[in-house]
Amino acid sequence: MILPVPPWRDFFNFDCLSATQRYRFGREEKLKSRKAIEQLFREGDSFSVFPFRVIWKLTATAPAHLQVGFTVSSKQFKKAVDRNRIKRLTREAWRLQKNELQLSLQENGKYLSVFFIFVGNELPDYPFLFGKTTKVIKRLIKIAHENHLATT
Repeated sequence: MILPVPPWRDFFNFDCLSATQRYRFGREEKLKSRKAIEQLFREGDSFSVFPFRVIWKLTATAPAHLQVGFTVSSKQFKKAVDRNRIKRLTREAWRLQKNELQLSLQENGKYLSVFFIFVGNELPDYPFLFGKTTKVIKRLIKIAHENHLATT
């Protein structure tokens, strides 16, 4: 009997993932503290990679080397189902790609807080978000590396 190919197999190329790395997004990596979020918005720097506006801040200490938060405007997306879907897809793309940035921060002894604000006005698909998240992570790696060179 021939089994059909699972429908999720075409959704993402799982062959590119390493079997030895852990792809998790634990509690300590989530930016949830109101105080930390307010400080990030007040003192952080930002850049845009459509459909995201990314606010980031290198800090001296934090519970984890990399903390991240996500938000979607309720003005653009009236239904919570749509907002939650965008956040879920973005978190998944982040979870699968953040390891390179995390290793870079750990090697340099840096702590980074990041906040993704979705500014698009159309419901995106996963491959689009995955590609844009890749660009954001590469830019954050570059920023962390430049900051490390400036401080040494």
